[in-house]
Amino acid sequence: MLSGGDGEVPDGIGMARLPWTRLPATDAEEAGASASAAAAADDELFSGAAVESLDYEVIENYAYREEQAQRSKFWVPYYVMLKWLFALLIGVGTGLAAIFINLAVENFSGWKYTVTFAIIRHSYFVGFLVYTLINLALVFSSVYIVTNFAPAAAGSGIPEIKGYLNGVDTHGILLFRTLVGKIFGSIGSVGGGLALGKEGPLVHTGACIASLLGQGGSAKYHLSSRWVRIFESDRDRRDLVTCGCAAGVAAAFRAPVGGVLFALEEVTSWWRSHLMWRVFFTSAVVAVVVRSAMNWCNSGKCGHFGAGGFIIWDISGGQEDYSYQELLPMAIIGVIGGLLGALFNQLTLYLTKWRRTYLHKKGKRVKIFEACLISLLTSTISFVLPLLRKCSPCPELEANSGIECPHRPGTDGNFVNFYCSKDKEYNDLATIFFNTQDDAIRNLFSAKTFHEYSAQSLITFLVMFYSLAVVTFGTAVPAGQFVPGIMIGSTYGRLVGMFVVKFYKKLNIEEGTYALLGAASFLGGSMRMTVSLCVIMVEITNNLQLLPLIMLVLLVSKAVGDLFNEGLYEQQARLRGIPLLDSRPKQVMRNINAKDACKQKVVCLPRVSRVVDIISVLRTNKHNGFPVVDRGQNGESLVIGLILRSHLVVLLQAKVDFQNSPFPCGPGILNRHNFSDFVKPASSKGKSIDDIHLTEDELGLYLDLAPFLNPSPYIVPEDMSLAKVYNLFRQLGLRHMFVVPRPSRVVGLITRKDLLLEENGNTATTELQSTSVRRLLNGKMLGGNAHLERRLLDNLVIE
Repeated sequence: MLSGGDGEVPDGIGMARLPWTRLPATDAEEAGASASAAAAADDELFSGAAVESLDYEVIENYAYREEQAQRSKFWVPYYVMLKWLFALLIGVGTGLAAIFINLAVENFSGWKYTVTFAIIRHSYFVGFLVYTLINLALVFSSVYIVTNFAPAAAGSGIPEIKGYLNGVDTHGILLFRTLVGKIFGSIGSVGGGLALGKEGPLVHTGACIASLLGQGGSAKYHLSSRWVRIFESDRDRRDLVTCGCAAGVAAAFRAPVGGVLFALEEVTSWWRSHLMWRVFFTSAVVAVVVRSAMNWCNSGKCGHFGAGGFIIWDISGGQEDYSYQELLPMAIIGVIGGLLGALFNQLTLYLTKWRRTYLHKKGKRVKIFEACLISLLTSTISFVLPLLRKCSPCPELEANSGIECPHRPGTDGNFVNFYCSKDKEYNDLATIFFNTQDDAIRNLFSAKTFHEYSAQSLITFLVMFYSLAVVTFGTAVPAGQFVPGIMIGSTYGRLVGMFVVKFYKKLNIEEGTYALLGAASFLGGSMRMTVSLCVIMVEITNNLQLLPLIMLVLLVSKAVGDLFNEGLYEQQARLRGIPLLDSRPKQVMRNINAKDACKQKVVCLPRVSRVVDIISVLRTNKHNGFPVVDRGQNGESLVIGLILRSHLVVLLQAKVDFQNSPFPCGPGILNRHNFSDFVKPASSKGKSIDDIHLTEDELGLYLDLAPFLNPSPYIVPEDMSLAKVYNLFRQLGLRHMFVVPRPSRVVGLITRKDLLLEENGNTATTELQSTSVRRLLNGKMLGGNAHLERRLLDNLVIE
């Protein structure tokens, strides 16, 4: 027990009088410097966005222990069952959202192309005007929703979700209105023909659905339920959001295994086997839901929804084998992908910086005007450029190929008749521009379509679409980069394939195979994904034979891209002020001590503090964690734990813990709070010090902080290398870590054997593996000698 003054803190709140807890009895500034906490000012406003670290650590205060003790034996089965139920609901919800977005985009695009092609038979200018206005209306609806209703829905959302799973919360990214804005904004931006995709926003959509389910819905819009509010910690919400991210990828690409690997490789910083099972189950549910929707739509009940609705580019009927002679051009595709991907990252970084610095600061109207201007530019380019190409006669196709030349307007197909003088002609450049991106990629991947595209058309499209993708990235609309990246890569990949076909005339080479490898290379060079991207490409193409080639181009493109800059999501996260912790520390950290990294002045609070002093500390400091000190029996200052800003705000607002006495409180006050009182809502900033209104009399009262602090924070010695601190901090998902003087004695040493507990049939009792500890606890070794017991406890080493 820890005594402070005349009172005692019951039930193990007090801490042992360890040497690291002692503070020198000097002035407050020296005391703060000596007890530096390595992340006491961890998370306040970084450059750009308002972000805050998440509390993945379990705060084992009195309220938490009381809640654990009161749980019945049925709580754990109920908790596990609810997790699996939520995994099911996340999969169903994300799948339904993907179905809705795909149906809307396909039907809007189908109606748009049907009307446009019908009008240009009579008037080219009127057709251009109608086509432009439809695109403009869709893009305007998207940017208006984002700027006025859901600002956090702009962009892909993957950098923000990656930051969330890395331990950083950006306000607003998981709100209900963000979910609504993401869904309807994606329909407008993708249906409006902009050079972006819906796959990144689907990942964000899945994360929002998971978060809203975890917190029981949205209280603001009266869509909440109390019975599911069991996942109140950031740790549980992190697991749900991970399931949502995997579900988003599985819904976007119909790639359940790729979704699991994407969550593991790209977004999460913390993983375990139980989470793997739930993520896999969620992705499997998504696959079933999406497949059921496709079967239903095949009956013609989905309007213009055709084979291009959900991404799957089946090229299993294409190239069946490859020769070692093709490895060189395939490696060249990897190099091109790395160079173009790194250039894309750098250009979008510069352009996004310029937007944030000069353009978007001028208000919502400028954002709306910018998006509408880019929509007009995109529509003009896609409508005018095909006129510069001559129409080509339809090739002779096999009767059972299923390919129609030209295909009917408003449906997916390879050959588009755009302002051609004859019926049996097509425009190869219009075949790419006047299709949804999914259909255009399917055309580029298609086998048995030699000479469908000319090299001039592919080069023209590559230059224009690459430029449009760079300019469009960063506008205030939901925007993904998966499909635009596949479009860019498949274009230059098909170009390389055309040259290989001409050079190796006797080999069985398909241009579509090289288009697939080009798509993989650009995504690898831009996003720097390897394993998950490889599996996704195999799943969406249904061709396992191409796996070694995809692996080759991914390795080459990632290696080339890493020579120039970081991946796309990492760059955008840092630009948004999201402090991501990489998987490994920098090499220079091995030469820096933990004490040298503590540059912030630590502000400590006494155990029993005056309310006015707490208010002053909270208003004058941005720290989110404060060491709490108490006076020992010898008058020395001892650190007894850490208390969070959010907990202090809850206590100040409740006012029930205020006391007149400057001495520690009695046991009765501890029953006034539940652990749920200190839970921060997942979709809001929580309470602020500005929300606290106290009278003069209340400001003069006292508050005992001991029952509400974390009595066992993680600590490291001051001379530990910063690299080891980095690994501990990241792998444990910490928010704060104390840096303390090196301890002068050893109480014990824990080994693997001591962490293995045997249950003796009674869940309330466990048996330690270590014989020495077991005997020590039974009192057989000590013979009742209290002095010997203390000496053994001070020097015990468990092996």
